[in-house]
Amino acid sequence: MEKVRQFISAIIAGFILGIGGTVFLTQGNSVVGSFLFAIGLYSIIVFRLQLYTGKIGYLPFQKLSYCVELGLTWAGNLLGTFISAMFIRNTRIFAGFSERVGEISQVKLEDGALSIFLLSIFCGVLMFIAVDAYRIGKGSTLKALAIFIPVMVFILSGFEHVIANMFYFSLAGVWDLHCLIWVIIMTIGNSIGGMMIPVYQKAFHIERE
Repeated sequence: MEKVRQFISAIIAGFILGIGGTVFLTQGNSVVGSFLFAIGLYSIIVFRLQLYTGKIGYLPFQKLSYCVELGLTWAGNLLGTFISAMFIRNTRIFAGFSERVGEISQVKLEDGALSIFLLSIFCGVLMFIAVDAYRIGKGSTLKALAIFIPVMVFILSGFEHVIANMFYFSLAGVWDLHCLIWVIIMTIGNSIGGMMIPVYQKAFHIERE
């Protein structure tokens, strides 16, 4: 039953991230859009939902069975973003940014594998910073900043977030084998970046709060 709960939680997380992606696409100002996008991650963390990029960083401190939870989370996030995208595609607002999401997806899919991989590592680092800083932060203001600032940084820098891209690719309707391979590369990059600080902490026995 716990695995079912985790999978449903991951679907909801993917769906909510789609809300963040939608509001980002409606904004002409990239700074405003990146700030509003963070409502997705903020909601996911506050309600303790399952997001792959928020959980992968804790793998070095977990048992091997944690990999099953990560797999369920990834699959649930994919399904949640797809459902969210299909809902949006059938509303009047989609026409306002259909061309833009197509262009965004095209840029990502025409990029080289190494570039996608490296950009995903940077995003993975920032996602761990956001989630863990919220966990150990003191006070609601600092906790909120811990989430919003890293998210804004990864969007404004052009770093690759695999779950957000699942939403964009579904919204643009560009899924194919090449797209799937790029998503896998992003997943690996996000995973490496997300575990960078935790592996360092574990290797040098640095005490965690």
